[in-house]
Amino acid sequence: MYQALLVDDDRELTGMLTAYLNREGFGVKAVHTGEEGEMEALSGRHDIVVLDVMLPGLSGIEVLGRIRGQSQVPVLLLTARGDDIDRISGLDLGADDYVPKPTSPGELVARLRAILRRTHREAQQTPENGLIQAGALNLWPSRRTAEWNGAPLQLTSTEFNLLEELARHAGKLVSKQELSSNALGRPLTRFDRRIDVHVSSIRQKLGQRPDGQSWIHTVRGLGYMLVTE
Repeated sequence: MYQALLVDDDRELTGMLTAYLNREGFGVKAVHTGEEGEMEALSGRHDIVVLDVMLPGLSGIEVLGRIRGQSQVPVLLLTARGDDIDRISGLDLGADDYVPKPTSPGELVARLRAILRRTHREAQQTPENGLIQAGALNLWPSRRTAEWNGAPLQLTSTEFNLLEELARHAGKLVSKQELSSNALGRPLTRFDRRIDVHVSSIRQKLGQRPDGQSWIHTVRGLGYMLVTE
């Protein structure tokens, strides 16, 4: 049974979601402050975290940043409908997905299962010491760690997923649709700029090639390609 952590100050909502998730086969713990959410998320007792962005006091975005500083536990954000800033900030910090409020319990469960399928499939498909090498990049999916030119490369969870997908196809074009499906776990939708935002961040972390160009090429209207030489 998967263990889900709900972090939301709306006790009526967490009660309703807890009952629904229980019926769907999840174990659930609900907490109502950012501080409690951070402590529980880092306890290692939960398979996935549902985190409200609009928490009083310590905000959901702040909690996410603290979690990502120490853990890669999957996090799904509950955001205000139409609030692109929170969504982009959250995804840039390493959230695995988001669902706008008011939340449909059915959609929430579907998103949680999609994230869990993706993260567990990655763990099962990669040998414990499995290494993906692409030029100066060494990437260990099972450990969720990466090195660039022999130095540790700090990536958010989403950045790691995207770079892993590009590294598995280094030197080849990977479409945005493939990246969205395989790295983010959801189909690409119109006006969705999340991949562009995350790729921009990865580029900054990799720096430039000797010729001043990026290590990740954009093929306009099609996708991206990781260059290894």
